[in-house]
Amino acid sequence: MDAKTKNEIDSMDYRGLLSLWRFAKSGHPYFIGEVGDYYSKVMEQKRSALPPGEAAAISKEIGHK
Repeated sequence: MDAKTKNEIDSMDYRGLLSLWRFAKSGHPYFIGEVGDYYSKVMEQKRSALPPGEAAAISKEIGHK
C-alpha cells in the first residue's frame, strides 16, 4: 500500500469510512487485498473509539440506497 492511500484512509472519520463502505461500487480498490485489510482495521478502530450508541446513530444518519 502506498503512503497516499494510507494517509487518505487514516484521515477519514468513521462517518466517511462507513459511507464509502456502504455506497462505493463493488471492487473499489480500498476494499481489496492489503488495502482492504487496512481499511477494515482502521474502520473498526475508529468505530470502537466512539461513545456508546454513536456508531448506530451515524449508521442511521447515512442510511442506505
